[in-house]
Amino acid sequence: MKKISLIIAVCSILFSACNSFKSKEKATGAQDTTLVSEGKAEKKIDPVTGKLSVIGEPKLGGPINMRFSVYNNTDTVAKFCIWHTPFEKLMSKYLDVALEDYTPIDYKGAMAKRIMPPPADSYKKLNAGDSTSADFNLADAYAITKAGNYTIKYNSATVSGIVVTDSLKIYIGN
Repeated sequence: MKKISLIIAVCSILFSACNSFKSKEKATGAQDTTLVSEGKAEKKIDPVTGKLSVIGEPKLGGPINMRFSVYNNTDTVAKFCIWHTPFEKLMSKYLDVALEDYTPIDYKGAMAKRIMPPPADSYKKLNAGDSTSADFNLADAYAITKAGNYTIKYNSATVSGIVVTDSLKIYIGN
């Protein structure tokens, strides 16, 4: 009998808690907005975005030429820090490179020590709607010793302010 009364007490507490949530939802006017049309939905656009691309056909033992493009998506001048980007020529590990089986590839480039915050000359300005690019050789900084499919992901948005949402998948042949 004690078990039944305990179960009834717990159920009534849960039921009243659910009821109070629904009444609070009605009082605040909250409603389901999952079917809001695209025109009404606010889309957040990152002010400075980047994109990685491969130039040519990469071969094992040869250069793996890459391009890092940066775009200003605003209607005003924007800036980004060149630290941890190809704009400073391999001074840090700003890319994660891995084989298709998720085996990480070792970074063999330089690692610069930094003072914080970055000085003014560490920033590059981009006019409204403008873009800029830097080319680099991935093989100069990463020990790529096997042919195969690789995934390359930019990992330094918190330092540079450049948001790169997509990883790049490339094939490096013999």
